[in-house]
Amino acid sequence: MAGKFPPDFRAQLLDRIEITEIVGARVQLKKAGGLFKGLCPFHSEKTPSFVVTPSRQTYHCFGCGAHGNAIDFLIEHDRLEFREAIEELAQHVGLEVPSDGDAVQAGPDLKPLYAILDQAAALYRQQLHEHPQARQAVDYLRGRGLSSEIAARFGLGFAPPGWDFLLKRMGTTREEQARLEQAGLVIERDGRRYDRFRNRVVFPIRDRRGRVIGFGGRVLDDTEPKYLNSPESPVFHKGRELFGLYEAQQANRQPTRLIVTEGYLDVIALAQFGIPYAVATLGTATTPEHLSRLLRSAPEILFCFDGDRAGRRAAWKALETVLPQATGQQTIRFLFLPEGEDPDTLIRQEGQAAFEQRLDGATLLSDFLFDQLQADRDMNSAEGRAALDAAAQPLLRSMPPGTFRDLLERRLARVTGSPSAARRRSGAPAPRAPVPIQLTPARRAIALLLDDPQRAAQIRAEPEDWRELDNPGTQLLADLLDCIARQPDISSVALCEQWRETDRGAIVAKLSNSALLAHIPPEGRGEELTGAIERLNREGLSKLRQRLLAKAGSEGLSTDEQAQLRRTLKRSP
Repeated sequence: MAGKFPPDFRAQLLDRIEITEIVGARVQLKKAGGLFKGLCPFHSEKTPSFVVTPSRQTYHCFGCGAHGNAIDFLIEHDRLEFREAIEELAQHVGLEVPSDGDAVQAGPDLKPLYAILDQAAALYRQQLHEHPQARQAVDYLRGRGLSSEIAARFGLGFAPPGWDFLLKRMGTTREEQARLEQAGLVIERDGRRYDRFRNRVVFPIRDRRGRVIGFGGRVLDDTEPKYLNSPESPVFHKGRELFGLYEAQQANRQPTRLIVTEGYLDVIALAQFGIPYAVATLGTATTPEHLSRLLRSAPEILFCFDGDRAGRRAAWKALETVLPQATGQQTIRFLFLPEGEDPDTLIRQEGQAAFEQRLDGATLLSDFLFDQLQADRDMNSAEGRAALDAAAQPLLRSMPPGTFRDLLERRLARVTGSPSAARRRSGAPAPRAPVPIQLTPARRAIALLLDDPQRAAQIRAEPEDWRELDNPGTQLLADLLDCIARQPDISSVALCEQWRETDRGAIVAKLSNSALLAHIPPEGRGEELTGAIERLNREGLSKLRQRLLAKAGSEGLSTDEQAQLRRTLKRSP
């Protein structure tokens, strides 16, 4: 579970960060006055609309609306989890991440595991070049047509024969042996420990940050199984990770497509022949977690399968996994290879251009769905069409509501010729377009304070009739002002960060979007804040007066309340 970090720590971290360094390392920026501009990394554009504002330590795209601070940028651009983004920034500025009582649910320290896996990967790489028995591994890789350059890019190595190669070098103490076992490098059986990977070509598996989290091994003799993966560990989860995703993102920070293959060598061979955007699942079928990661990484996903019956079954299983996340916003295709071929062999025969032609002609998700549904059904009979409708309905209901699902339901109605299918579709409420956020006086005041917390000094301490307005907007405004009162020098980015992990985090993130205030000149925003508070005060005064008058007519007022009513009646509403 991702650890939570105290707001004070996040504020300290963001105060030390220079956002132009973080963004500038990933986006080419050009100084424009007090700002930096560049092409947005979150959507395709030819004219720069992406702006980094050092004074606010934020970024904003006027094209797609992406905005946030350095933490948000790493989460969106590098596809890191929240904790990973915090750790990355803390390492960048040399700040120690809290790991005791100050950090609730901080979780175990995984650094020793990453270190031991990295050390093992280095040893395996070294053995590929130096071990006397590595010739068979080198011959195998050369026989598969892999160059030394591609082997180095993927960090390939060799696990020597024998039971204790790693144990002798990295497991001299009981503590070290236990850690090797926890990392999945050593097996304990009947009280005896021995190396998991023996006499195998070794493929390091990296996470999105390039850290080694596990290994795959291909045997060089008749030992079974032919391929062996690391077991589940605190840092390695087969159902989440994808071999080659890190390397694909290194080759192109934002790949336009990703191919999902079945093997390590498919990924590596495709990369060697000019297609560095393939990944592979790790001995499992594609999971929803895999798919979520893929959809965050590229606008087009291609699943590559053998063209035989088993390949079609595997593709159908992948389709069932895909549908609950299929919105039509990203292209999903299915590529079926000639029988007996895999990506590794086929690209060597055809080359990059011919293989990419196959990719361009791959079957769209919608076509594959209906092709499979209609296969082996007599579409000329009412029974066949009814059977198709019955099989299709649960699949379409599993999809997210929206235009793509509506279009597939219409297609089903056309294929079956069933008016009932069309009626089912028309009876569903149309998806609502996102409604732009409305800037009520309270939200306007909040947005202006998030833009510059020092504007709070312009608000008169009295009266505070707006506090009579018991609604979420004024409650958040009150909490915002209380926070600024406690930390008068708090920065805009640190103030926003106070609410990230609360139930108000979403609305604070929306109201911190600088585009909401683009129509107000910077020099007029202080006056705009004062005006918003005055309007809230008038609403609060009116509500207070109504409450006191109602109470006076029903149960009577106390002496203090009578004085309060007289004061409200003297003031203009």
